[in-house]
Amino acid sequence: MLIRGAEVAGARRDVRLGAGCIDAIAPRLEPQIGEPCLDAAGGALIRGLHDHHLHFFALAAALASIDCGPPRVASADALARALRSAPVRGGWLRGTGYFESVAGPLDRARLDALGPAVPIRIQHRSGVLWFLNSPAIEKLGLDAAGADRSGAALPEIERDDAGRATGRLFRADAWLRARLAESALPDLAAAARALARVGITSFTDATPTNDRAQAEVFRAAQQRGWIPQRVRLMGDPSLAALARSSDSDARLAVDARKLLLDEPALPPFDTLVEAIAEAHAAQRGCAFHCVTRVEIHFALAALEAAGASPRDRLEHASIAPPEAIAAARRLGIRVVTQPNFAFERGDDHRREVAADDVPHLHRLRAWLDAGVPLAAGTDAPYGAADPWLAMRAAVDRTTRTGAPIGPDQRLSPEEALALFAPERLEAGAASRPAVGAGIAVGRAADLCLLDAPWASARETLSSERVAAVFCGGRLVHSRWPDAPGFT
Repeated sequence: MLIRGAEVAGARRDVRLGAGCIDAIAPRLEPQIGEPCLDAAGGALIRGLHDHHLHFFALAAALASIDCGPPRVASADALARALRSAPVRGGWLRGTGYFESVAGPLDRARLDALGPAVPIRIQHRSGVLWFLNSPAIEKLGLDAAGADRSGAALPEIERDDAGRATGRLFRADAWLRARLAESALPDLAAAARALARVGITSFTDATPTNDRAQAEVFRAAQQRGWIPQRVRLMGDPSLAALARSSDSDARLAVDARKLLLDEPALPPFDTLVEAIAEAHAAQRGCAFHCVTRVEIHFALAALEAAGASPRDRLEHASIAPPEAIAAARRLGIRVVTQPNFAFERGDDHRREVAADDVPHLHRLRAWLDAGVPLAAGTDAPYGAADPWLAMRAAVDRTTRTGAPIGPDQRLSPEEALALFAPERLEAGAASRPAVGAGIAVGRAADLCLLDAPWASARETLSSERVAAVFCGGRLVHSRWPDAPGFT
């Protein structure tokens, strides 16, 4: 395809896309015989965006689930209406995004009162916790002790004084998937299209349970054309073998070993240090889920003891006091955060986080000023799957109600865009690359065309500006259904 009249790094250019790469860039290129042409009309052509932290299968499932949290569902009555009006799929009602501001702490009794008498499972917006009603508990056999009806060992079940399951399941995703034995995959193509619509041409899946089998599912989905984006997989130790094989390539590559830290149940320190050493021996970094002050210091202490690698990274780093930033800089590690949470969750955090930690929430400028490599993800579906909302939040630093949250952490629109650059965390990557940098002959044709020059687009930072998206030179999203080359 020939893209005519795009703004590339501030200059008007024609750009020819070949088999996966950019073939030519010039002020004027003549169309070849039969070559489709797309008129950019001066819109900015930028590198396709990379979401450095999301959960793709959970996103696909969430797209077909009931939205149970703010802002769409903001009260107990609204939650009851949403549950009672939703269709039952596969014998279940499945909800996502719940937060306590809607209807307080959920358990089986509360959910029994709010929803219909069918099995219901609702995921907390953190992704850590599931809520079940009584029919769901009965269907899963959770009131029994020791094993479920299939004979499989139960996860740790929260029980009341009478020994009955409360309906609250912590970190039980893998068990639920196995127990429900859902034969059909969620609609992966729909999730990939949703990402393409907002300009994402590659992403890092940060799900800790990713293993070799899950990698094969990703590979098959790419081969079938369901997922046009390039994918990097975090996950368990079994992915190390994939990293060493020829099956790891530019379209599906292995990333860090994901290590979850939960402050109420931190692993033995020596065990964590050993896990870091094992990952490093397999030429993998470690990515630490850390959202509290205790968790970030625990991760940093373990990296200090094991010996840090530039591949290591802190995920979220939701609370980052100055001494943690200094330690991260000294260790030479990287950080991936979610600027969107300052907007999406800022009002709740301002009420619930200790006053001393509020200034350290979702920091951006402090990491950059310290010289720590910083990138951004959305944490979709636990955050909105729109990097432009995250960029806007990084620039505005206000909550959903308009309250300021860390205004000293604001970034420029260019700095916010750069957080989603594909090579953001690679050695030698510029911390503040120019808009349009990296669009060059021979580079991968993973591109995002906006409907306006950057000088205009930077004022809104909205995904509504995304006009067309290319993965490997193929047009995978277009505002115009009849655009040449779009299928």
